[in-house]
Amino acid sequence: MNSSASTPSDRPRRAVILSGGGARGAYEAGVLRFILDELPKRHGVEPRFEIVCGTSVGAIHAAFIAATAEQKEGRGPRLVKIWEDLHVGEIFRFSSRDLIAMPRMLFGVRKVARLLREGRRPDRLFGLLDTAPLEQLVLQAIPWEGIRKNLNAGRVDSVCIAATQLATGRAVIFTEEKERSHFAQRPEDHIRMQAARLAPVHALASAAIPLLFPSVRVGSRYYGDGGLRLNTPLAPALRLGADRVLVIGLSHGVTPSVSEALAQQRTAGFGNPMYLFGKVLNALMLSPVDADLDRLRFVNDILTHGEIAFGPDFLEQINEVGVDRGARPLRRINHMVIRPSQDLGLMAGDLLSDANNKLELNSFLKMFLREDESGESREADLLSYLLFDTAFTTPLVELGYADALAREDELLRFFAAEDAPPERSEG
Repeated sequence: MNSSASTPSDRPRRAVILSGGGARGAYEAGVLRFILDELPKRHGVEPRFEIVCGTSVGAIHAAFIAATAEQKEGRGPRLVKIWEDLHVGEIFRFSSRDLIAMPRMLFGVRKVARLLREGRRPDRLFGLLDTAPLEQLVLQAIPWEGIRKNLNAGRVDSVCIAATQLATGRAVIFTEEKERSHFAQRPEDHIRMQAARLAPVHALASAAIPLLFPSVRVGSRYYGDGGLRLNTPLAPALRLGADRVLVIGLSHGVTPSVSEALAQQRTAGFGNPMYLFGKVLNALMLSPVDADLDRLRFVNDILTHGEIAFGPDFLEQINEVGVDRGARPLRRINHMVIRPSQDLGLMAGDLLSDANNKLELNSFLKMFLREDESGESREADLLSYLLFDTAFTTPLVELGYADALAREDELLRFFAAEDAPPERSEG
């Protein structure tokens, strides 16, 4: 987990890791607004990321960061405005007629099967929702040609977009770099780095939530949401030489004791299949970041303890042995994690239970509502991925901004030129 490519200099190589989570991504936009615009205004800090990696909605944000890296101000508000102008009725077209036709759509796969047998490859495969408006937003909101320009100018070194290849179930990392490197692939690698000239199709493939959004063809292969295998793409950033990592997560961390209490409380809701689907989606897309961070800390601890026990040249010595045996060199990775201070699924439920809200859901999204006769706050995990509406995204943006503001001192250390940030910094 802590292995990486060698770097040409001793300067810090910072990476930002952007998670996937559909409409929950508005939280990321709030965090990025503080980092991209407020830190420079308040402290004169240049928030430069050498490596930008994202999955699903995080892939869209990663493309935005790389494509606008030459802009000194206004990036954060511009990104936030995209989220604050969303209205779910405009993003997802779904009428009562579509609801009636859903069984026919689900079982009308023979035509697609025939096309595939004939060697023809549709651009999209299945999906219950018409995502054309969302795709148009991705096309218009990001100046895609800016990615290559900023790479050539050295403002960014590498940009990664994670997707899941449906045929193999493998995580594929579409990567565009300033200088193309040769990715050493090993049979045991759980990800495949693939050089690419990044385009909207890569971000749309990364954001294709299973069953709900259609899978996307890139070349001759079909891809789905990168969050299925790599929702928080730490490994690609480390392979590309990152030694300072900022992770923006979309799950609210809870302690083990609180988790057990919630498990007991939530069991009663599993009679609703949509509620259960939301919890399953959380498990697939949000939890793996904790396992990745645990592995990172574990290797960091080994290196620290090794230096205490065997001297300051411990890392150099084990890398000499490891490289001779064909292993990637290890390095200590300083990391910082910003994640929501509130439960985003609960925020969605509170919005839906508020009698004063003016949110109008179409027939399809109404199926995700969970009946709750108690009148208490309801969790709406599945719907929280799909509520692309200003009524939901604006509070998430504000929460992200506030959580980043609360970590201002740590962010300043993260972007410091020389002093390393705290090795373990999480919120």
